[in-house]
Amino acid sequence: MGRETAIFCLHVCGGDSDSGDNQCMATLPTSEDLWTVLEYLRTSWSPDREYVDGRIEERNLGEKEHSIIQRYLTVLFAIKRAEWGVEVFPELRTQIAARNFRVPDVLVVRAGESFERYLTHPPLIAVEILSPEDTLRKMQEKAAQYRTFGIENIWIIDPEPRIAYSYTSAGLEEIQTGELVVPETTIRVVLGEMFAELDRV
Repeated sequence: MGRETAIFCLHVCGGDSDSGDNQCMATLPTSEDLWTVLEYLRTSWSPDREYVDGRIEERNLGEKEHSIIQRYLTVLFAIKRAEWGVEVFPELRTQIAARNFRVPDVLVVRAGESFERYLTHPPLIAVEILSPEDTLRKMQEKAAQYRTFGIENIWIIDPEPRIAYSYTSAGLEEIQTGELVVPETTIRVVLGEMFAELDRV
């Protein structure tokens, strides 16, 4: 990571609120320094980054195939939101531990669940889509953290070989049935239809 400096505005306590001197520019730690949770939450990047044990971690940028799969799943869950009783959020900050914020590629919660700026309880589904720079081993480490947090449905999709995995209590399992499902619901993602989107663009 480059040692770039993030800047954000702080409200300065005291002074005349009408004087125009209430705000100043404060320098945050660099990407390689330790950050507080508050500093992370007050800072934004495009694309967003993750926060792990006080350090900022860049996420690998998605290329065309990654974006197509992410778009397909987001649109599918949005269209099916009433039928499946869900809400879908792409790239939503999720606090999976006191000093650990992850940003799943696609996140699905049950309809009616409320939260503020970021999620603090396990969603129904977390989806990670591999970019060329991602490794399956590294993604399994993240999936294990999701599992510890309490997420039961963790899907990992590799667009290049067109393979989907589910991470369960038994570990990483390649999907052999041709569809991703959530037990005891009508949620069903047909892999053939999803991967067919890669041939349309």
